[in-house]
Amino acid sequence: MYHKHFKIIAMKNQFVSRLLLVVLFAAFIPVSGTFAQDKPSENKGSQYEFKIIKQAETTPVISQASTSTCWCFATTSMLESEIIRLGGPVTDLSEMFTVRNVYQDKAGRYVRLHGSTSFPAGGAQHDVTTSIKKYGIVPEKTYPGLEYGEAAHKHGETQAVLSGIVEGVIKNRNGKVTPVWKDAFNSVLDVYFGDIPQSFDVDGKSYNPVSFAKSLPINPDDYIEFSSYLHHPFYETFVLEVPDNWMHKSMYNIPIDELMDVIENALNKGITISWAADITGLNFGSGVATIPVEGEDPKDPSHKERQISQEDRQEVFDNYHLTDDHAMHLVGLAKDQNGKLYFIEKNSWGTGNIYKGFSYMSESFMRLRTMSIMVHKDGVPKDIMKKLK
Repeated sequence: MYHKHFKIIAMKNQFVSRLLLVVLFAAFIPVSGTFAQDKPSENKGSQYEFKIIKQAETTPVISQASTSTCWCFATTSMLESEIIRLGGPVTDLSEMFTVRNVYQDKAGRYVRLHGSTSFPAGGAQHDVTTSIKKYGIVPEKTYPGLEYGEAAHKHGETQAVLSGIVEGVIKNRNGKVTPVWKDAFNSVLDVYFGDIPQSFDVDGKSYNPVSFAKSLPINPDDYIEFSSYLHHPFYETFVLEVPDNWMHKSMYNIPIDELMDVIENALNKGITISWAADITGLNFGSGVATIPVEGEDPKDPSHKERQISQEDRQEVFDNYHLTDDHAMHLVGLAKDQNGKLYFIEKNSWGTGNIYKGFSYMSESFMRLRTMSIMVHKDGVPKDIMKKLK
C-alpha cells in the first residue's frame, strides 16, 4: 500500500497535495446512502414449494458486501449469463473495473455541473453497458479492486475520500479549476481499486480491456431499458427521475401489462434481465416476496394478494413509496404448490438465505415494485418492439 502513496506524492504537484489534505478530512465525514450488507439467513424452512418452469444458467452468487454497487453486480451477472447463452465460455467479469471507471465519469460530470447534481455510490444498469463501450471490461481475477487490504469490498472510506476530492475542486479558492484535478482523482482510484491493466492473458491470449470486451459475444448496444409510468407518453423514451440515474440516460416507457409481457417472454426464452426495483417486502432470509391483501399472512402460500394497476404504480412512485433502492438479476420462472407464478431473482447479498442467494417474487410484487429493466432486444416481443418510437 505505501508504495502507491509515494507514487501519488512523487507524480503530482502542490495542487494535488492540497487536494489530498481535503481527502484526509473527508474520510471522516459520514457519506449519505446505504451500503448493503450480506443478510443473515433464517434457514427455518418454508411453507412454499416451488417448481421451476424455466431457469437460465448463471455464474455463482457472490456478494457486493459493504458497497452500494448492486447496479453493477446485477447487470454484470446478467451479462455473464448472456455470454453463456450466446455461446461463450463461463466468464467471471470484474465489477470493480466498471465501478472504478464509472466513478471517474461521475466525477467529471459532477465538477462540470458545479456540484449541482449528485455524486452517488449508486448507479443504473446503463452505467455498465456504457462503461464497457467506452473502457472495455476485464476478468475478475485481473482486477479484483481490493487494493486497500480487505477480503471483501468496503466502500465507506473510498466514497468519502472521492467525495472530498470533487468537493475540494468545486470549492477551491483559486478562482478556477485546474487541468490536473483529474490526475489526483484517478491516482486515488488507483490506490483503492488498482491501476488499470494495460494487458493481461486469458487462455493463452493477450488482451487489453477493449480487445477483451470485443472478444465476448455480447454487444452493449443490444440491451434495451424499459420502465412504466403515467407521467410520460407510452412507447417513447424518457429520463427516469431517480437520483441514481446520474447520466440522465433515457429508456422506453410502456404499459405495465406489456412490461410484464417483456419480462415473461424473455425469461421463457432463457434471456435473463437486470432488474432495478424497490424491494420493500422482500425478506431475504425466507426468499419470498408478495403484496398481500391487508390481514393476510404472507408466510401462507395460499394468501390473497393485491391486484396492482398502472395507477397503483404511479401513486407509490409519486409519493416516494417506490424508490430505486436495489438491483438484482432475474433468471427464471417458477410456480408454487397453488399454481401461482413467481419470478426467480439472483441477488448480490451472498448465499446466506434458504435458497442460497436466490428469491421468488410474485406477479403482484413485480408489477408494483419494478422500477426498470434491461434486457437483450431478442427478449422483447415483436408486437411491442414495433410500437416503440
